[in-house]
Amino acid sequence: MPKLLFVVTEDWYFVSHRLPLAVAAQAAGFDVAVATRAGRHAEIIRSAGIRLVPFALSRRGGNPFAEVIALWRLYRHEKPDLVHHVALKPVMYGALAAWLARVPAQVNAVAGLGWLFTSSSGVVRLVRPVLRGMLGRLLDRPHSLTIVQNPEDQALLERSGVSASRLRLIRGAGVDLQVFHPAIPPGGAVCIVLVARMLWDKGVGEFVEAARRLTGAGVNARFVLVGDPDPANPASVPESTLRRWHGQHGVEWWGRREDMPAVLQAAHIACLPSYREGLPKSLLEAAACGLPIVTTDAPGCREVVRDGVNGLLVPVRDAAALAAALKRLIEDAELRRRMGEASRVRAGEEFSQARVIEATLAVYREVLA
Repeated sequence: MPKLLFVVTEDWYFVSHRLPLAVAAQAAGFDVAVATRAGRHAEIIRSAGIRLVPFALSRRGGNPFAEVIALWRLYRHEKPDLVHHVALKPVMYGALAAWLARVPAQVNAVAGLGWLFTSSSGVVRLVRPVLRGMLGRLLDRPHSLTIVQNPEDQALLERSGVSASRLRLIRGAGVDLQVFHPAIPPGGAVCIVLVARMLWDKGVGEFVEAARRLTGAGVNARFVLVGDPDPANPASVPESTLRRWHGQHGVEWWGRREDMPAVLQAAHIACLPSYREGLPKSLLEAAACGLPIVTTDAPGCREVVRDGVNGLLVPVRDAAALAAALKRLIEDAELRRRMGEASRVRAGEEFSQARVIEATLAVYREVLA
C-alpha cells in the first residue's frame, strides 16, 4: 500500500480544498496522512479517517533553512512513497526537502502563484526572478509532477524552466454538485457576495469602492463581504478597516462562515475582483449554486466565467468598470437568471469534484509508475 503524505500549511485549507481527495485516495488504496498545523479543524480531518501529523510551517517570514530541515526530518520519519505539496511555500521548501530526503515521488500543487507574483513592491520585484529560477529548478526533476490550475500559471512555470512534460493542468479543487446547488432566488434588495480571505489583492478595496459609487448613484443593493482577514498574508485588510466599512454604502462584513451553500443561496450575484488566482473555489461554488458572476479578466478568474454567458469580466483594479458590470446585473433580473443557469451548467460540465479527484488520482498513479 503506497504511503501518501499531504503537506499543507493550514488545517482549514486542507478541509476546504483537499479532504475529499484524501478520502478518495484512501479508498483507492493509499495509506494517507496530512502534515499541517493542528487547529480547530483538526478533528474534522481525524473524523474523516485521515491521520494528522501536527506540523507548523509559517506562511509569512520564518527561517527558510530551519523549515527545510524540519520538512526533511518529517520525510525521513514518515518515509512516504509520495508527497503532495499544496500551495507555493510548501511546494518550494517541500520540493527541496523531498529531494534531500530522497522521497521516491512528489506532486506539487501550485494553487495560484500568490502575492509573490502579484505584488508591486520593490523588494518583491527584486527577488522575483531569483525565486522563479529556483522554483523552475526544483520542479523540473525526475519523479516529480506539478499540478497547475490555469494556462497562465502553466506558461509562467514553463518560462521559469519547468518542462511541459512535468506539468499537468487540473482546474481547481472541484465542487460538490450535491452540496452546492441552486435555490429559489431570495426576495428583497439584490445581494452581491464576495467570498474570500479579506486581502487587498482579492479586490476587496475595489468592491467597496464600487459599492460606494453605486449607492451614491441611488442603486439599492447589498454588498456582502464573507471571510476573515489573514494577518499572516502581507496583503491582509486590517480588521479595523472591515469594521469601519460595515454598515456604510450598503457594505456588510459577515466574517468567516462555515455554511457556504446557505450563504451563496441567499445571494443574487457572486463577485471576486481578484488580481490573480489559481482557480478560485468560491467562484466554482457560486457557479454550482447557479449564480451569475462578476470577476476580473485575470488568470484563474477568467477560467470560471465566459464573458456575457455566465457572467461579466472586468479589468483588474478598475472600480468604475466593476460598478458598471454590477449595475447591469442588479437592474436586470432576467439576465441574472440566464447567466445563473449557464453557471450551473458550466460547473457540472467542467468543475465537478468527482472529475478533479479522478484526474488527480491519475497523476498519483503516473508519478509512482
